[in-house]
Amino acid sequence: MQATLNGITLAYNDTGTGLPIVFLHAFPLNRTMWAEQEAALSSRHRVITIDLRGHGESDAPLWHYSLDQAADDVHALLNHLSIRQALFVGLSMGGYILLAFYRIYANQVKGMVLADTKAQADTPEGKAGRFQMAQIAYKQGPSAIADIMLPKLLSPATIQSRPEIVQRVRAMIEGNQISGIAGDLMAMAERPDSVPFLKQISCPTQIIVGELDHATPPADAKLMAEQIPNAKLAIIPNAAHLANLEQPEAFTRLIAEFQSGLKN
Repeated sequence: MQATLNGITLAYNDTGTGLPIVFLHAFPLNRTMWAEQEAALSSRHRVITIDLRGHGESDAPLWHYSLDQAADDVHALLNHLSIRQALFVGLSMGGYILLAFYRIYANQVKGMVLADTKAQADTPEGKAGRFQMAQIAYKQGPSAIADIMLPKLLSPATIQSRPEIVQRVRAMIEGNQISGIAGDLMAMAERPDSVPFLKQISCPTQIIVGELDHATPPADAKLMAEQIPNAKLAIIPNAAHLANLEQPEAFTRLIAEFQSGLKN
């Protein structure tokens, strides 16, 4: 499905009925990273997966991107779909966007799952790394970004023994336009430090992290769990940054259990 919102076309899936669960994907992937969760949860819930601006089948304009802009896109899509309130799941960059969304549209968030993400802003070294990656994307294309990102996204065991997951992630990355890759790198580099904001989060919150995640390690997840009032923390064994792909059953079960505890 597609909708023209905020001057661009956004692609999305809208499956099932019941409490809406909105999934926000990682950089530099697309909405198909949630296929297992969508299949498992859409029998009892309304599942919305979105190709964020610059990714997948959505438009990738050549201009400045920001996380607040991405949050505005999500808000516009929810209004288009007449969704007043939802449970949100954001992984990595999707988690950054979810925090931005909550700052602006807290009344639409019934609960949130922050997965394999962090609240801290980029360090100067981190910002420099994003700048360098944007230059590589511009000069060498998305396949070079896939070469850089795969070891950061997946565990060594998965890379060695699960070629179908490796190829699936590579295809998602290579399917993106350079403008979207560079735009999101800029947006992430410019994001604010959310740590002081965490204590203001009042909705039910579940933190999930893969025990082998080096990009946003369990220490980052524990920091969020300590700062967000009444947040729950779950660490998934044998999973790295893309915990939902490496251990989909465990990841999906955590979402279902968290949802069941939300008040109607």
